[in-house]
Amino acid sequence: MPRVTFIAHDGTRHPVDVAAGESLMRAAVDNGVPGIDADCGGMCACATCHVFVAPEWAARLAAPSQQEEEMLNFTAERRETSRLACQIPVVDALDGLTVSMPEGQH
Repeated sequence: MPRVTFIAHDGTRHPVDVAAGESLMRAAVDNGVPGIDADCGGMCACATCHVFVAPEWAARLAAPSQQEEEMLNFTAERRETSRLACQIPVVDALDGLTVSMPEGQH
């Protein structure tokens, strides 16, 4: 089972074991990770699951869809490695993935 670490803006680490095939957002919500609100329930319609993927992991993910890109344009703290956690399916190859959360999400 892949392990993903969510890092809050204050540096608090939240390691989570994730079933392969589950979205990163669902893993955060199901494990009470603060800062991932997921207001739209994973429909790529709110950007409240915005994360920064660690640069060494960003290239391992599929490119964001046009819809995800459009939602990311509404985020205040967008970076090159910004993604929506609801759009990242966790697979075994992502064991060890680290993502950080923007300051506005806590």
